[in-house]
Amino acid sequence: MFLRNLAIALGLGLLIGLQRERAAGQVAGIRTFALIAVLGTVAGTLGDRYGGWLVVAAFLGVAAILAVANRIRMDAGEADPGTTTEMAALLTLLLGTGLSAGYVTESIVVGGGTAVLLQFKEPLHRFVERIGPDESRAVFRLVLLALVVLPLLPNRALGPYGVLNPQEIWLMVVLIVGISLAAYVAYRLLGPRGGTLAAGLLGGLISSTATTVSQARRQEGPRRAAAASVIVLASTAVFARILVEVAVVNAAMLPRAAPPLLLMTACMTGAAAWGYLRDHGEMEADPADREVPSQLGTALGFGLLYAVVLVAAAAARDQFGTGGLYAVSALSGLTDVDAITISAAQLVGGGRVEASTGWRMIVLASMSNLVFKAGAVLVLADRSLFWPVLRRFGVGLAGGTALLFLWPG
Repeated sequence: MFLRNLAIALGLGLLIGLQRERAAGQVAGIRTFALIAVLGTVAGTLGDRYGGWLVVAAFLGVAAILAVANRIRMDAGEADPGTTTEMAALLTLLLGTGLSAGYVTESIVVGGGTAVLLQFKEPLHRFVERIGPDESRAVFRLVLLALVVLPLLPNRALGPYGVLNPQEIWLMVVLIVGISLAAYVAYRLLGPRGGTLAAGLLGGLISSTATTVSQARRQEGPRRAAAASVIVLASTAVFARILVEVAVVNAAMLPRAAPPLLLMTACMTGAAAWGYLRDHGEMEADPADREVPSQLGTALGFGLLYAVVLVAAAAARDQFGTGGLYAVSALSGLTDVDAITISAAQLVGGGRVEASTGWRMIVLASMSNLVFKAGAVLVLADRSLFWPVLRRFGVGLAGGTALLFLWPG
C-alpha cells in the first residue's frame, strides 16, 4: 500500500512538475514537484504513527523554502514572481498526504485537474479578457441565485395541493438561468463571427422567443432570409434544452420521452437545415440588446410562472384529469416551454401522471410555442418573413401532431 501510494505520488508530482517547468521553472521544476509529492506521502504515513505534527512540519518547511526562493528571485530583479507555482507546490504536498490517508481516487482526480488547470493558463486569461462587464456581473448574479438565495429557502411542500416547495422551485430557476447564461456568454464571445448558425442555435438556448422577436424587428432587405433561418434554428435548439431539463429533473423519464422528442427534433432540424442551406446568410442581430439571463427580475418572473404552472397542473389534473393537463400545457407553452417541461418531468417523477402523458404535455407545449412565435413574426414583421417561418414551423407542427395521436405509449 505504501509503495503504491509512493508510485502514485511520484506520478502526480512528475505530471504537475512537467507543466510548471515548461511554464515557469525558476522556483520548482519536475524533480522538485516529484519530491514534494513523495514528501507528502512519507510525512502522512509517518504521521499516522508518530503524530500529525510531521505533516505540519513538512508543510511549513516547503512553504519556507518557497518563500526564500521567491525572495531571492525578487532580489535578482524579477518584479512579479507570481504565486501560481508556490500554490501548486503546496497542493502537491497535500495530494501526497491525501494518498497516505486513503484518498487515492480523489487525489488522482485533483492532481490531474490541477495539471489541466495550470496548462490552460493562456486560454483562461484570454477568456477573461474577452468577456465584458455585463457578462461578469451576470455570472456573479447566478452565484447569488445559486449559492446565497437557494440555501436560505425552506425545503418543504407549501401551498395548494402541496406542490410548492420553495427550494425546489428556486433550484429549477437556477437550472434555467444557468443554461441561458452559458449560451449567452458563448454568443457574446462568438459575436458576428458565428454567423447565422450560432445566432440561431445559441439564441434558442438563451431564449427562442426573445430571438424570434429580435429577428422579426430587424428583418430588412437582403437579411430577411437570414432572419428566417435564425428564428427556425432557435426554435429547433429548444428541444436540446428540453432534453437537458428532463435529464436533470427526472432522468428515469428519458427512455420514454427521448424517442418522440428526438423525432420532433428531427422534423424541426430538417426544416431548419433546408431553410439554412437555401437562404444562408450572415448574422445581423447583435445580442447586446437582449436582457442578460441572470437578471433578478427575469429569475423571479420564471420562478413565479413555474409556481403558477405547478398549481395549475395539479388543479387541472384533480378537476379534469389528463385533458386538463393538456390544456394547461397548451396555454403555458405559448410564452415559455421550460416551466411546463420541468413540471411534467416532476409530475412523472412523483408518480402523479404516466410518462406517456408527460412527454405529450411537453410536445403540446412546444407546438403551442411555435404557434405563438409565428404570430409574433406576423405582428412584428411583414409577410415576406412570416411565410418562410410558417412553412418551416409547419413541418414541426405536423410532426408533433402525428406524435400526439400515433405514437404508441
